[in-house]
Amino acid sequence: MTAFELDNLLQHELNHTLSSHATEVSLKYEVLGGDFIEQAVNRIQFGQCDFTHAILNPPYKKINSDSHHRLLLRQVGIETVNLYSAFLALTVALLAPGGQLVAIIPRSFCNGPYYRPFRDFLLERTAIRQLHLFDSRNKQFKDDAVLQENVILVLERGGRQGEVTVSTSTDDSFVDLSINMHPFERIVFLDDAARFIHVPTTIEQLPIEQSGIIRYSLEDLGVNVSTGPVVDFRLKEHLRPMPEPGAVPLLYPAHFRCLKTQWPQPGLNKANAIRRNPETEKWLYPVGCYCVVRRFSAKEERRRVVAGVVNPDAFDGVEALGFENHLNVFHQSKKGLPEALAYGLAVFLSTTAVDENFRRFSGHTQVNATDLKLMKYPSREVLIALGAWAMEQNCVLTQAMIDSKFEMFST
Repeated sequence: MTAFELDNLLQHELNHTLSSHATEVSLKYEVLGGDFIEQAVNRIQFGQCDFTHAILNPPYKKINSDSHHRLLLRQVGIETVNLYSAFLALTVALLAPGGQLVAIIPRSFCNGPYYRPFRDFLLERTAIRQLHLFDSRNKQFKDDAVLQENVILVLERGGRQGEVTVSTSTDDSFVDLSINMHPFERIVFLDDAARFIHVPTTIEQLPIEQSGIIRYSLEDLGVNVSTGPVVDFRLKEHLRPMPEPGAVPLLYPAHFRCLKTQWPQPGLNKANAIRRNPETEKWLYPVGCYCVVRRFSAKEERRRVVAGVVNPDAFDGVEALGFENHLNVFHQSKKGLPEALAYGLAVFLSTTAVDENFRRFSGHTQVNATDLKLMKYPSREVLIALGAWAMEQNCVLTQAMIDSKFEMFST
């Protein structure tokens, strides 16, 4: 057995533990210090890839694109942005054919563009045998400020991909362990060029999977989605606490509630406006109807996808709007959407079906514009009909109302 450990104190403890086992069973071991990435790259380059089993709990830290580690990884064909994914990819490369790997890592690799090369690396070299999720984000690592879900995965180097075992438990006691088998097509969709990794927690298909109307891309709909372009700390001198002559509305997530715009908000502790001038003009959108989605949610918030609608009626005589960076904005070539379409998108994104489906491939609190772009949607006609229904209601739309109306359209 070969153990890698950077910390000198832990090396001592590890040696002590392994030596105690060596007296009970026939065990030959070595404990190696130093930089794992350097040692692994060296072994790979010299063809020393013969490990039969690996278990790891790798470190979590971003890797700069021009760093020494990034350059080392590229020498062995690994392109990734975090130490945890680098350690995992190197370990895969160190395994002999048929070798098995067990690791506990964050779920952030399952979606998003930055981890696409890493997903390709894993899926081309290994078969996924099992995935385990913890239902609670804050119980399995009580001493850590965990901002995203963790997954335990079992991989086989060069294995033939078959069904995947997906298990769940509330925490690391595993007292309520649940286990199901899923075809691989439910883990990585056949038509998904981005190769998102989904983790279904029940054998039943979600309404999104069952519905025949959810099959259109945003490109099919003629709609774009972008991250809000106003980064407030970079434009601090142009921000204003309340509306004033020469300023236009600046919209944050707090300005939206129950699909409606609530602007301005005194005492928000955020700016309500931004000066319109040559320095800010390129960051502004023309006034109009837009659908917006919050980029971040609280750790244990009920919904991951939270949508709202920008209604021009909330603003009096303005010609432009600022969208702060914590919002994703649905638009048509940086212009507003037809009102019913904006409301329809917001209603669809507010369904329980969308939220449940999103959680299958995203285990962290961020909703990226890329995630929204790669999702499938109903047709433009269905979205407009949903929006028209929402605009006709003279009450606050409840979750039950939204889900019931969506079910009518999808069956």
